Amino acid sequence: MTHTPDHGAAKPAPKGALASLDLDTRLLGMIGAFVVLCLVFDLMTGGRFLTPRNIFNLTIQTVSVAIMATGMVFIIVCRHIDLSVGALLATCSAAMAMMQTVVLPHYLGMTLGGPALWIVAILGGVVIGTAIGAFQGWMIGYLTIPAFIVTLGGLLIWRNVGWYMTDGQTIGPLDPTFMMFGGTNGTLGVEASWGVGILCALGAVLALWQARRRKRKHGFSVKPVWAELTMMGLAAGAILGFVAILNAYEIPPRRLARMFEARGEVMPEGYREGYGLPVSVLVLIVVAVAMTLIARRTRFGRYIFATGGNPDAAELSGVNTRLLTVKIFALMGALCAISAVVASARLSNHSNDIGTLDELRVIAAAVIGGTALSGGIGTIYGAILGALVMQSLQSGMAMIGVDAPLQNIVVGAVLVLAVLVDILYRRRAEGTR
Repeated sequence: MTHTPDHGAAKPAPKGALASLDLDTRLLGMIGAFVVLCLVFDLMTGGRFLTPRNIFNLTIQTVSVAIMATGMVFIIVCRHIDLSVGALLATCSAAMAMMQTVVLPHYLGMTLGGPALWIVAILGGVVIGTAIGAFQGWMIGYLTIPAFIVTLGGLLIWRNVGWYMTDGQTIGPLDPTFMMFGGTNGTLGVEASWGVGILCALGAVLALWQARRRKRKHGFSVKPVWAELTMMGLAAGAILGFVAILNAYEIPPRRLARMFEARGEVMPEGYREGYGLPVSVLVLIVVAVAMTLIARRTRFGRYIFATGGNPDAAELSGVNTRLLTVKIFALMGALCAISAVVASARLSNHSNDIGTLDELRVIAAAVIGGTALSGGIGTIYGAILGALVMQSLQSGMAMIGVDAPLQNIVVGAVLVLAVLVDILYRRRAEGTR
C-alpha cells in the first residue's frame, strides 16, 4: 500500500535568523559571561585588563591548566575524578629538571643548550607521567578502588615524591630551548604568528564545512548556507583577532636591544617588534585539536562517551571498561607532564610549590566548561574556555587588589554556581524533550 503525503498537515514555522544559527545556548551563555567579566574588570582597572600585554600574560598563564583540563574531560565523562593532577605535574617537573641539571649532564655528558638534552628530558617526563597515570588507572579499573581515594592518595604521594627528588630545592636554570615553551621566552614573532593564525582560521572553516557535509550525507538537518557562512566568519574572525592582539604586544626596547647584541648586531633606530603567538599556546592548540579528534573521530573516544553515558550497557556491548580506565588515566598523566613543561618553563625553574591547587582549577575548568559530573557529556573547547574564565577571574581580582583568601572564596563560589547552572540547564533540556 502506498502512502500519500498529507498536504493538509501544518508545516513547521520558519526559523528566525538567530535560531537558524543553531548555537549552543549554554556555550553562548558562557561566552557572554566571559565577555561581561572582562569588560567589568577592564572598567575597574582603568582600562588595564584588556590591554595586549595583559591578554598575552593571561593567555600564557591559562595554558598549563587548560592542557590538563582537556584530559579531565575524559576522566569526568567516564564518571571518575582525578585529584592528583597538580601533584603529578610537580613530580614530572622535578624529574625533568633533575634530568636537565644532574642526570643527563653527569651520566651522559649532555650539556644545557645541547640539541638533544631538552628532547630527552621532555620524553622522560612524559613517560613518567604516563606510567604513573596508568598505574593509578590500573588500581581504579582492575582493583576497583574508587578514583577519589586513589587520586587523593596520589595528591599526597606524588607531591612529596617530587620534593624528595629535589631535596626540597628549587632546580634551575633549565635548558634555554626547554624554556621556550613557557611564554615570553619563546614566541613565534609577528609574521609566523599571522601564518599560524591564517592556517588555524582555514582549518576552522574547513572543519565546519566538513561537519556540514557529514550531516547531509547521513540525512541530518543542516543550517542554511548563510548561517553556516556566518559561523565560519565568526570563527575565523575570532582566531585572527586573537592573533592581532598578541602581535600588538611589543617587546620592550631594552630587551630588543639585548637580543640584537646577542646576535652581534646593532638594533636599527626606532625598530619595533611584537611578541606574537607564544610557543606554549601553539602546544595548547595542538593538544586541543588532538583531543577533539580523539573524542569525535576515534573508537577510543566513542567508548569513553558510551561508558560515561551507561557503563553497564557499554560493558555488555563488548567495551573493556577496565582497560579503558587505565588508558584515560595514562592519557591524563601524559598531559600532566606536558603541562609541567609549560609551567616550569614559564617559571624558568622547578619549584616545590609548582602546580599547587591545580587539581581544583582543572576540575573547575572542566565543570564550568560544561562537563557533567554525572558522566557522558563534555567538550574539549568548553574545558579550555572554562580554564580561561577561571584564570581571568583570578587575574582580574589580583589586579584590583583582592586578597588571595577572598580570591579562593570567589572561585569556590563560582564552581558551585556553575554546577548548579549545569543541573538546572540539563533538567530544562530534558523537560523540553
